[in-house]
Amino acid sequence: MTTAKRWLLPDGVEEILPEEAYRLESLRRDLLDLYESWGYELVITPLIEYLDSLLVGSSQDLDLHTFKITDQLSGRMMGIRADITPQAARIDAHCLNRQGPVRLCYADSVLHTKPRGIMTSRVPIRIGAELYGHSGVECDIELVCLMHETLRRAGIDDLHIVLGHVGIFRSLVAAANLQPATERSLFEAVQRKAFDEIDAVLDTSVADPVLQNMLKKLAHLSGDESVIADASQIFADAPESVRKELQDLVAIVEGVKRRVPDITLCFDLCELRGYEYHTGIVFAAYTPAYGRAVAKGGRYDHIGEVFGRARPASGFDSDLKTLAKLTSGEFRRPSAILAPAGDDESLLKAVSELRAQGDVVINWLQDSAPTTEQIQELGCDRMLVENNGNWEIEAL
Repeated sequence: MTTAKRWLLPDGVEEILPEEAYRLESLRRDLLDLYESWGYELVITPLIEYLDSLLVGSSQDLDLHTFKITDQLSGRMMGIRADITPQAARIDAHCLNRQGPVRLCYADSVLHTKPRGIMTSRVPIRIGAELYGHSGVECDIELVCLMHETLRRAGIDDLHIVLGHVGIFRSLVAAANLQPATERSLFEAVQRKAFDEIDAVLDTSVADPVLQNMLKKLAHLSGDESVIADASQIFADAPESVRKELQDLVAIVEGVKRRVPDITLCFDLCELRGYEYHTGIVFAAYTPAYGRAVAKGGRYDHIGEVFGRARPASGFDSDLKTLAKLTSGEFRRPSAILAPAGDDESLLKAVSELRAQGDVVINWLQDSAPTTEQIQELGCDRMLVENNGNWEIEAL
């Protein structure tokens, strides 16, 4: 690489310049304060760790997005985290080892081998919340509401929350006693909503006409709240586990609407995102200003099992960089006060007092007087000047 090209960064990797960094950090602090007010405790997880624990309970997709290196001390494979959820689950199951519900939150960078979508970063900043130790719908209600409040606090407008439940598909497949290869083919067809392929797989692999019909109609259950009423009719004679999962989804919807009356809910009962590790409800937030989900989450009850303690779990996360780009909020750096540099005791005291009360004070280090352009670059609109032995603030 020539000297002229040394400033280039890899595709999907970007620097964060002062204006955006201020917006990101302001938003990060605001959201972490929000989580704290709901009882969520901040954790900071390691950037790199052994691969066999980093990928616990995760999907093959996460494995493909994880950078892998060899540890020069142990010779074992290590990974640079591409997701924080498995690490938070380990902290709950192994490190904290509390008996009751545990609420954790985080806000930190992860690294992906390739972008997850067009114009997405390979170094997103994931911010999210996880709740462990409670299997009831109250947990899921809280997290859907907290995700919605996260996006509202971030200034994201025109939100649509889409709810699904992977357990319904999983229970129907189990009742149909499908072979693993057939289940995989059906899963892939359902994900694509390839209705002809779905019908072809079911016609040749499910003899029970009732189960066959339920699985066929499941792929069409997406839309507004009328989906719930349709599902109740379609699954009226379904296995008990399916009816229980649908009842849980209804209870979650009712609980969320009581807490957030103006929320816009949509449904997609064949949304199987995270099918390898999600065990119940899945939810995601969308806005017309962005072509992908701006936040997503769901229930994943078995992830802590390999750490010696399987605990019910549910959570969500988002990319702070995306939120900062979409926000309609104002995050402007406060204007500063320009002060001369020097060791004068009264000057130092005046500067110290101003900073202590929250003002930004920038010392001018050059001998020559600052130009208008230089003052604007520093973001100063006032100056500290000496007047008869007293230091006073004057407007610029």
